Amino acid sequence: MKNNLLKILGSNLPIINTWLSLPNSFVSEAFGKMGWDSITIDMQHGQNDYQSSIPMLQSLSNSSSVPMVRVPWSEPGIIMKMLDIGVMGIIAPMINNKEDCEKFVSYCYYPPIGQRSFGPMRAQLIHGSDYFQNANDNILSFAMIETKEAVSNLNEILSVKNLTGVYIGPADMSSSYGLQPKFDIKEDPIFSNIKLIAKKAQEYNKIAGIHTGSTAYAKEMIELGFNLVTISSDFRAMTTFAQNLINEMKETNINESKSDTY
Repeated sequence: MKNNLLKILGSNLPIINTWLSLPNSFVSEAFGKMGWDSITIDMQHGQNDYQSSIPMLQSLSNSSSVPMVRVPWSEPGIIMKMLDIGVMGIIAPMINNKEDCEKFVSYCYYPPIGQRSFGPMRAQLIHGSDYFQNANDNILSFAMIETKEAVSNLNEILSVKNLTGVYIGPADMSSSYGLQPKFDIKEDPIFSNIKLIAKKAQEYNKIAGIHTGSTAYAKEMIELGFNLVTISSDFRAMTTFAQNLINEMKETNINESKSDTY
């Protein structure tokens, strides 16, 4: 068992991640062939649940992409069940203070460093009979920093032992400050928070991750020191591409209609 994301980080390269919101194994299989470093199943705002995630993970078995999941909440039951079916990383939303983070991290790892219960079923099937011996060294845990409270408790959160890293949810962070939720933010105080989180994560030797809406912004975040960038999702890629197609065709029809009137 070896998490390839650790090898990528060891080579001082960023992790390029994407998001799966749709509960469809064919879509996940297609994304698995594209070359993403990691693919995250979204169980919080996506349409996925535990049962739909199983065939999606099975479809990624022959992929080089490392499977991760954003769980609906930092709750031990779903975190342990997702680890047991083979995900290699957990992103937990709304981690607001040190206590929240300590509990979350404890759910991700076996004793003596955590309280994860043993029963890896599929994880042992695909990662090997030595799964228990190696899981703690290969599972990644990311606490989402997405509220004003979390930013104020940033140092305490980053000080939590065995936490792999933090992950910025820019939309929720914006709404926490009374602003319109959006991605690719350049305005303060959110942009100042983003730069602060990247800097502090480096100081604490943690991975800094962020959700982005474009490759240009993702590259800028890498320059700021982020080790993990999420770009788009299956749903956003599909709808954006389809919308561009229909806009282009309707514009063509309008132009042709205008030319016919002369």
